[in-house]
Amino acid sequence: QVQLVESGGGSGQTGGSLTLTCAASAIYSYFCMGWFRQAPGKEREVVATIDTSSEATHYAGSVKGRFTISQDFAGKTVNLQMNSLKLEDTAVYYCASGPRSGGMCYTTPSGYSAWGQGTQVTVSS
Repeated sequence: QVQLVESGGGSGQTGGSLTLTCAASAIYSYFCMGWFRQAPGKEREVVATIDTSSEATHYAGSVKGRFTISQDFAGKTVNLQMNSLKLEDTAVYYCASGPRSGGMCYTTPSGYSAWGQGTQVTVSS
């Protein structure tokens, strides 16, 4: 089972930036790495995913153009660069790993088998 540890969460201001890092015990080819988030009282939702082989990415509409997911395959890390932060970005952010399906990454939590413990991101004005 892949072990995932998130870091880099904390407090940020609207319009500011934060970078989250996911350190993985292993990153496999033909797999997907994803960042998800869960705000209080809401369901966990996808933020961004990356195909570990093609490096194809997917973003939720709410973060497209503001967030960037990237991977360092050899270093076994996946980053989430978050720019132009908004109040609604406040949530616990989770890193996840799972196999591809039909050559594509799942955008729902059920498609991922390994999860980190989460890191809190709080955005204030």
